[in-house]
Amino acid sequence: ACLPCGAALGATWNPALVAEVGAVLGVEARTKGARVLLAPTVNMHRSPLAGRNFECYSEDPLLSGRLAAAFVQGAQGAGVATTVKHLVGNDAEHQRYTMSSDIDERALREIYLRPFEMAVREGGSLGVMTSYNRVNGRWCTERPDLLQDILRDEWGFDGFVVTDWFGVAGTVASAQAGVDLEMPGPGRAFGPALAAAVRAGEVDEKLVDAQVTRLLSVFERV
Repeated sequence: ACLPCGAALGATWNPALVAEVGAVLGVEARTKGARVLLAPTVNMHRSPLAGRNFECYSEDPLLSGRLAAAFVQGAQGAGVATTVKHLVGNDAEHQRYTMSSDIDERALREIYLRPFEMAVREGGSLGVMTSYNRVNGRWCTERPDLLQDILRDEWGFDGFVVTDWFGVAGTVASAQAGVDLEMPGPGRAFGPALAAAVRAGEVDEKLVDAQVTRLLSVFERV
């Protein structure tokens, strides 16, 4: 099925319609033997130079969050896990692999994190994808304050955290921060490197147990 892009869906202001789109995509994924959708994208339209604005719903965090929650419910109702992305501040393509999005606490909470919070708390998304960029100087894959304190402890997220493609910054720091799955395989920062870090005592094996448990729990649910 050829469906409208995120910005076109955002222009409808219609969560019920977006839930139907999510359900259609869930069924489409199942026909391809897939059980995880790399969607929805809820980054903000903060600059007209952001080349992937078409994937995102809008410049408004409340609208984006409402539509994301509806999409998640529609898709996951079809037995497919969603992966809301890209956490967080991935609002430009220029130098996205190296840039730092410098955001104060209030703006981070009220604008940039709000759609993710709604997708998790209201939609129940089973997956979250991290972004390439840094936020206030630190890589998003290496932030336990973001992936553990806010996402899991505060919002109650019990799904898996996956990286954007080749987006892991460091083996030990990313594992300790709460990243569960490095994409794509085979692993570079994880895989054999993570096993070596466990054997060397740099990463507690309990962290790997938790990673595996979260992944298998989601797979079982879908």
